[in-house]
Amino acid sequence: MSEMTTAVAEESIVPKSKSEEASEHYFASFDFAKIDVSLEGLLKAGVHFGHLKSRRHPKMDEYIYTTRKNINILNLEKTAEKLKTAGKFLAEVTRNGKPILFVGMKKQTQDTVQSLAMRLGESYVIDRWLGGTLTNFSCINSRAKYLNETQDKLSQGEFKKYTKFEQAKKSEEVEKLERKVGGIKHMGQLPGAIVIADVKEATLVLHEARKMNIPVIGITDTNTDPSLVDYPIPGNDDALSSLRLLLGYLGKTILETKEKVAEAKVASKETVKEKVV
Repeated sequence: MSEMTTAVAEESIVPKSKSEEASEHYFASFDFAKIDVSLEGLLKAGVHFGHLKSRRHPKMDEYIYTTRKNINILNLEKTAEKLKTAGKFLAEVTRNGKPILFVGMKKQTQDTVQSLAMRLGESYVIDRWLGGTLTNFSCINSRAKYLNETQDKLSQGEFKKYTKFEQAKKSEEVEKLERKVGGIKHMGQLPGAIVIADVKEATLVLHEARKMNIPVIGITDTNTDPSLVDYPIPGNDDALSSLRLLLGYLGKTILETKEKVAEAKVASKETVKEKVV
């Protein structure tokens, strides 16, 4: 890292806060043009703060710049490099028309992950991973289709002919299914990639992804094994400012790619029309 970056990092070392709460739908109207992943931008967001030295995973050594006041400090130059590599990969997945699944298991990541996925029109899993989501996808997908169909019927008032007790039971069933598969009810097919906000908490996700040969992008804090993911992004996975910046950059890349794909389709249709005329 540059001398200026190092100096600021040394002066600003404080234990990372876990009491911050994500504002609901943070990315709903977010201006992605504001995303700044320069070294200074990463530094301001606190991406460089790792965990205590005693919790350091040996495979993260190559990404750690130094240790100050017993806290591991990540090398932001490597973070920026890995972040852009992951972004390029996700852009390719998006161009190929494959869905991208966002995962956030820890409480402080859930709202951010859900908000970004919804803004991008992608699927998400937060809080609890349902075993077999990937390895038994046909079964999970059938439940998701049933959920969509039942919600449509409820909105159209098709259950009004039933007794109040039966209607209540149906609503309860829908609520339970929404909690379990609501975030993936429109995925339709296995994802082309999975983005994990908190790798250390996602053991089952990683196991199923590996079994199904689905590439994984993940934010890897200093207590995490980066070899578990295909595209590790060394960074603070606790602070909201860090999560929003790293995930926001990936979201920006996906959104821009989708817009380019849509523009290309429109241009192609216009070209066909001109040829016909």
